[in-house]
Amino acid sequence: MTHFVTIDQLEGSLTFGKEISVPVTILETPPLIICGIKIYEKKNRNLRSIGEAWTANVPKEFERLITIQKDVDEQGSLKKIETQLDKVSEVRVIAGTQPRLTSTGQKKPKLFEIKIGGGNSKDQFEHAKKLLGKELKSSQVLKEGNSVDVIAITKGKGIQGPVKRWGVKRLLHKSRKTVRGVGSIGGWTPNFVMYSVPRAGQMGFFQRTEFNKQIVKIGEDPKEVSPSSGFLNYGNVKSQYVMIKGSIPGTSRRLVIMRAPARVKRIEPTPKIEYLSLESKQGD
Repeated sequence: MTHFVTIDQLEGSLTFGKEISVPVTILETPPLIICGIKIYEKKNRNLRSIGEAWTANVPKEFERLITIQKDVDEQGSLKKIETQLDKVSEVRVIAGTQPRLTSTGQKKPKLFEIKIGGGNSKDQFEHAKKLLGKELKSSQVLKEGNSVDVIAITKGKGIQGPVKRWGVKRLLHKSRKTVRGVGSIGGWTPNFVMYSVPRAGQMGFFQRTEFNKQIVKIGEDPKEVSPSSGFLNYGNVKSQYVMIKGSIPGTSRRLVIMRAPARVKRIEPTPKIEYLSLESKQGD
């Protein structure tokens, strides 16, 4: 993370028209590789996969993740899908990451599916065919000033007690049996501990979605956002990046997925960056 200085443009705000400091997160977004197309039909109110087609030129680094078939009949698979379009409910592309283009140090890519919207199933399939085997950049999908939902796995904290996990107040120092816990876990009836009682357990390392994160900037020059000594526990940005207002879940090297907002709020004006901090984040 870093911060930038801007003029507050939100009317009604106490700092309207004044300089404010805004925290931002820099996400490195190397192009995705569209490796395949997958189609689903809806049966008994559930989605069921009925076909898929893979590109003939899947990158070699994906051998770390999946078994790559030799002599893939790409055109034959696409024609087979075309015959089933009348019963298709969803069309998705299979996208793969390219961690070698980042500073994460990871070698094993990740695969996930992206749903294609708009039009009917035939239009969606034609759009997916144009993307098959090509790279998809963040600038082709995202736009500055728009909002996105951010999906990631949060930082794992292990097994923690009620005070840290739920933020309950410590009991008096002369309390019986425990201090860092709740005073009562329930009455005689019901004769079980309810789920709402703060108890010790796993904290963090869960998938979470944060809604309506504003995109401040999308760029391709890493020097514009890389601090003088790199980001803490990450390094320097090497490829395209997206600057998001505020914080996001997860550790610095973990995969983050962005999607179109599910709960659209009012559109805020895109802040103008007067100054972006590129000072060292190492504490020196």
